[in-house]
Amino acid sequence: MFMNPLPRLRLHQPFAILLGACLTIAVGVQPLRGASLHYLSAGQPDSARLLAPPPLPDSAEQAADMATVVAVCRACSTNAASLAFGEKRFSIYNFTPALGERLKPGKLPKTEAFFDRLQKDAAAATDEAKDYWKRPRPFTVNPSLASGKLEKSFGYPSGHACEGMVLALVLADLFPDQSEAVLAIGRDLGWHRVWIGRHYPTDIYAGRVFALAIVREMKASPDFQRDLAVARAEIAAVGRDGAAPR
Repeated sequence: MFMNPLPRLRLHQPFAILLGACLTIAVGVQPLRGASLHYLSAGQPDSARLLAPPPLPDSAEQAADMATVVAVCRACSTNAASLAFGEKRFSIYNFTPALGERLKPGKLPKTEAFFDRLQKDAAAATDEAKDYWKRPRPFTVNPSLASGKLEKSFGYPSGHACEGMVLALVLADLFPDQSEAVLAIGRDLGWHRVWIGRHYPTDIYAGRVFALAIVREMKASPDFQRDLAVARAEIAAVGRDGAAPR
């Protein structure tokens, strides 16, 4: 928010607006002091109200879900599995293939901090949802699917699907010209977890739905809107080709 440095002067409105715009460009948009560390309120969004329950154990729906995981895992190549395992930890820089030179480490420090903060919020909300639904992961039910270092957390909704789509939705807002490519990467971050038996398809779909609710909740936060504006200004300053314009 622009704070008028000359509060005692009475400025004509057009001149005041122009002055504010010029000073904003000169000093940059700065985060407010004393701002909340979170974009989400405690317990929000509520997965118990937003998500349908996962398939019941021993149901035909659960059997179909498991059959899909088994088929996808068996069809997964060694290279694809390596890619999925490599995405155990991910950030906005997983979206560099869609955004190119504009999104490289070190070029957008304020934007990176913004996305790190919102990803942590999304992860916390998803962990809370997992603990509520307590759905075992596919490799727990079918040990033949187990490979690599196994997670101890529950599986519904998928954290990768949720966090990946949260990042994708906000990046798509900041880079509308590449929104389709960005959203495709967000979807893949979730689906690749099915390749290696970490999630059922229904975990992935629930994660995407939960991501939409998280972003909607975040957009109601003044802190989120402020930091989004900071990121947007930083991206505009860097320019389309990743180099600061004259």
